[in-house]
Amino acid sequence: MKGKTFTETQIVKILKDLDSGKQANDVARENGISKATLYNWRKRYSGMGASELSELKALKEENRRLKHMYAELALDHRLAKENYRKKALKPAQKRLIVSDISQETEFSIERACRVLQLSTGVFYYKTVKNDLPVVDVLNELAEEHPTRGFDWYYGNLRNRGLPWNRKRVLRIYRSMDLKLRRKRKRRILKRPKQPLIEAQTLNETWSMDFVSDALSSGRRVRTLIVMDDASREALAAHADYSLCAGKVIQVLQQLELERGLPLSIRTDNGPEFISKKLAKWCEEKQIERKFIQPGKPMQNGYNERLNRTYREDVLDAYFFDSLEQLRILSDKWLDNYNSKHPHRSMKGLTPNQKHILLKENATKKEELTVKINNQV
Repeated sequence: MKGKTFTETQIVKILKDLDSGKQANDVARENGISKATLYNWRKRYSGMGASELSELKALKEENRRLKHMYAELALDHRLAKENYRKKALKPAQKRLIVSDISQETEFSIERACRVLQLSTGVFYYKTVKNDLPVVDVLNELAEEHPTRGFDWYYGNLRNRGLPWNRKRVLRIYRSMDLKLRRKRKRRILKRPKQPLIEAQTLNETWSMDFVSDALSSGRRVRTLIVMDDASREALAAHADYSLCAGKVIQVLQQLELERGLPLSIRTDNGPEFISKKLAKWCEEKQIERKFIQPGKPMQNGYNERLNRTYREDVLDAYFFDSLEQLRILSDKWLDNYNSKHPHRSMKGLTPNQKHILLKENATKKEELTVKINNQV
């Protein structure tokens, strides 16, 4: 049952009856209240008149309302502080934030809009613009002329007689991120599949590839690995910040002074290896270039296995502070690998031992050929 509500005047009259000498049980029974309520009234309102009691209740109600208002404003302020950025947000961004606030909290759309100072009309507004024709034309121009900018595109549209103004085209151009130049996909010639045949003589086929890593400072470094496929010798492990075609040629020229040049070189389709500069140098030296198919690294399997060994022994084993430190460790690894690394595919021989064996076989073959020619 719903409790009875007493006015200030009624409470004051009941307390006067109690103060006049009546028993508390009688007063409580007459007014339909408990003794506890009666004593609570006397504790709170004793000595007050009806007007004073009315003012006290009004003050309490006002205090409750102010506390609630302060709590609501504090919560609004916290939400605004968490969701506002330093610079002014655009209406589209504010709409997204309002939606997030409404989903993550129990706030209504109206309150979230008030916090972010966004009109509810703006939030519920649905654009009637149809930009698809402009988007299609700009995409067409971007595909045909990816290196041109906005002014060229807009001039082309005006020459076609299209009615779209500059501001509209620029807005759509920026929303499509066409200001970021589109890079054309590098076209790689289709390479014929070439089986990985083991070379039988020294300097018959060399393989080259790059291995990348970073110094402790975060700067990227690359290492050019060159090997002889016949003896599995690691001929070079040259590290540098940048290795262009010119530096690749310098490494090959140094190897030419040490042991001569190969009949052919196997590489992937990296920009350094397919460059015109390296192609011209190989043509002058009468070196055949063999390219593996794109995405088929195991067609250069000998060098890929050597890359793994170099990475495990050097790049993954040490933390480099400078390029010079990497070069010193690479040179030590080169000597150690060639002299102490046995290969199961070569019956446990090291690259240096295999080099000596192949050299002896080549010498015997030459002597035999000379002997046969002399007999003839």
